[in-house]
Amino acid sequence: MHITKYRLRLRYAYVKTTLITLFCCFFLLKGYVTFEATGDNLFHVFVNGTEVGTVVDTAVAEELFIDARKAVASKSDDLVFMDVALSYEGEELLWGSVDEKEAVQTNIQAVLEDNCLETMQRSYTVKVNEYMVNLGSEEEVHDLLQVAVNNFDTEERFDISLEQDHEREFNVLEAQVVEKQQVAEAAGIFPVAGVKAVLNELFAQDVVKEEMDFEDYELGIKSMGFSEEIEIVEAYLPESQLKTLEQAVGELIKEQEQQQIYEVVSGDTLSEIAIKLNIPMQTIVDMNESLDSVNSTLHIGQELIITIPEPELSVTRQEVNYYEETYNAEVQYIDVDTWYTTQTQVVQQPSAGFRKIVAQENFVNHEKVSQEILKEELVMEAVPKIVKRGTKVPPTYIKPISGGRKSSGFGPRKAPTKGASSYHKGLDWATPTGTPVVASCGGTVSKAGWGSGYGYVVYINHEDGRQTRYAHLSKVQVKVGQKVKQGQQIALSGNTGISSGPHVHFEILIGGKQVNPEKYLNY
Repeated sequence: MHITKYRLRLRYAYVKTTLITLFCCFFLLKGYVTFEATGDNLFHVFVNGTEVGTVVDTAVAEELFIDARKAVASKSDDLVFMDVALSYEGEELLWGSVDEKEAVQTNIQAVLEDNCLETMQRSYTVKVNEYMVNLGSEEEVHDLLQVAVNNFDTEERFDISLEQDHEREFNVLEAQVVEKQQVAEAAGIFPVAGVKAVLNELFAQDVVKEEMDFEDYELGIKSMGFSEEIEIVEAYLPESQLKTLEQAVGELIKEQEQQQIYEVVSGDTLSEIAIKLNIPMQTIVDMNESLDSVNSTLHIGQELIITIPEPELSVTRQEVNYYEETYNAEVQYIDVDTWYTTQTQVVQQPSAGFRKIVAQENFVNHEKVSQEILKEELVMEAVPKIVKRGTKVPPTYIKPISGGRKSSGFGPRKAPTKGASSYHKGLDWATPTGTPVVASCGGTVSKAGWGSGYGYVVYINHEDGRQTRYAHLSKVQVKVGQKVKQGQQIALSGNTGISSGPHVHFEILIGGKQVNPEKYLNY
């Protein structure tokens, strides 16, 4: 009996000890913590509604969230945008388990990667004047500009250098065209060339300068650059906004038609402008309503519309070249103050000469914009063209009536009535009979009276050699030989001669031939 009681006590002590041990171990196990009863003390962490783990403090979750974002962003140089929201659900416990920080961060990172909205790629925006193109790398920017240079660098001597502009707040690159040999010398690849250059310069100071012969000149391209200001800015853009190198070359470097205005200067003729601009004369005529034909007379200050193929990005270069060429002397002009600017007379016909030259020339793309002759040897001297030209500004022409409705233009038409011309040689304005008709330009009346199919007419000769005609009048109010001023009343409109209704018919003749009056009227 005594032994049985002892055994029961021993068993009770064993069980009690075991329970206490298990209870202590339970709280000492990793991941299980004791809490104080002060409200929510364990938090379930959610990212976009997905649970990523449990923590004892929301501040811990926020630190893990920031670290996870950094980990996602560090996987590339691109700019990543994410649509994410961090939230918590808390509860109050006496004891419980929390997740490892590494596991929580890994879970957060996985959710972030699944919720990436857009990746903004590191790129470069190239701006030339108002044109912009986006490329995916600095190498593509270099290659784009190099293509432009290579179009004219036949000797393959020049390269593109992209350097950081340290004066700018943003990451901006400057583009320069540099000679490859100069870059190599600066890098120490060809140090002897630099020493040689210094010795040559010192030696040259002790030598009396003599006139250089043709073979003494170093020919070829001396420098290259760009006409336009180029700005290269680093940016982060979506891939959809980037262009391929091929697309950028097509838009920036290939020639596009650009409409421009050319102002006629002293000595210009249509043929000379065509040669200067490399545009056929007929093309210039077709683009300008003010020109009747390739034989049209030009006026100083006259503006012509021209279309020239040009790229967005233009390359400049300076060359020294040797030529053996025929050449023309500059035209010599003799101003005549009593002549109009439309009057010219060739006094001496030109004769081409022949010469040898070394010239320093400046180009923009294919166009030579200036030339300086460094050495010239005349084999045969050119004879200049000598031209007399007028200095007086020609008179202007105004509409001969006030108001009216244009009823027939200049050129082919369907005859409005029997006996009328099917090719109209003037302008018609429908207006009531008796409307005052005025002189379009000052001059001398050469005819005033009946003009057969024209009915009653008035012809006026003008100082610039032109003539105006006014027809189908009801009453003539001037006489032959009478001098009239511009705007002076000369007749009343009517419906005489071959006419389909009351109107005024108006003509301008140059060299005895009718021309389209609308090209000369100042409305």
